[in-house]
Amino acid sequence: MAKSVKDAFELKVITVPIAGIVPQRELSPAIRVSLTYKQITASVKEVGLIQALIVFPKGVDQYLLLDGHLRLDVILSLGWTEVDCIVATDDEAYTYNKRVNHLPPVAQHYMLRKALSKGLTEQRLADALDVKIDAIRRTTTMLDGICPEVIDILREKDLPASGFGVLRKMKPFRQIEAAEHMVASAKYTMSFATALLAMTPPELLVDAPHSRKFKDKPAEDQALLREETDSIVRDLKDAEASYGTDILALTVACGYLQRVLQNRRIEKHLEKHFPEILSTLRSLIAEVKPAASEAIAS
Repeated sequence: MAKSVKDAFELKVITVPIAGIVPQRELSPAIRVSLTYKQITASVKEVGLIQALIVFPKGVDQYLLLDGHLRLDVILSLGWTEVDCIVATDDEAYTYNKRVNHLPPVAQHYMLRKALSKGLTEQRLADALDVKIDAIRRTTTMLDGICPEVIDILREKDLPASGFGVLRKMKPFRQIEAAEHMVASAKYTMSFATALLAMTPPELLVDAPHSRKFKDKPAEDQALLREETDSIVRDLKDAEASYGTDILALTVACGYLQRVLQNRRIEKHLEKHFPEILSTLRSLIAEVKPAASEAIAS
């Protein structure tokens, strides 16, 4: 019989006295002058606290702060005495921060659109986030003309609004191809999106050919460039699929080599007759250990 999944949070938001919230770290002076800190301060002053703090009960009227250290510092500076909190059922602050705390551009888009639907004006949102109104408009309209499949592919990715603007110039089929290229190469930049646009056949563009420089190239060169790009993306996908198995095999092999080299007689023999090989083995072992640790952590 399948076990039920435990809820990560209590269902109700509670109001907690700030004096009873225990932060896990102190903020440095550099953080308090950062752009993010200034935006949070402006947002709280303008529209209040949008995202509740995440806490874990540690005793009577005592709560450990899992997420929201900047927000807590801001509301303390503004003289608040209590704040709305979501109560977590586990004190896994690291897991929560790593998986949930980041807000990708697509999520920002939906958040701002929701705020506008509730009556907030673009100017008020711009004031709350301490940005220009043009930035608000770019974010709230960035998914116009983007097909649903691409939105799903890039939902958790960091492609900026300008990148979506480039994708909008492509027809839906090419948008999906471009999004898959971005995921395969782990590149979510405006420049990479522009490069993909430059390699898009004219018949897959929404409007007329966009780049005279690309259009003036012989058809054979254009076809070769697209073929090379597709080949690179396929290679990247194949490498990504086998990376975990490859790094595991390499880690096991290096562990065995490390044990072999602990035998002083073998090490002396290699030092005397094959110093280059011994140096290469030592370098390989030193490089593989951090790479394996990083792969496991990710």
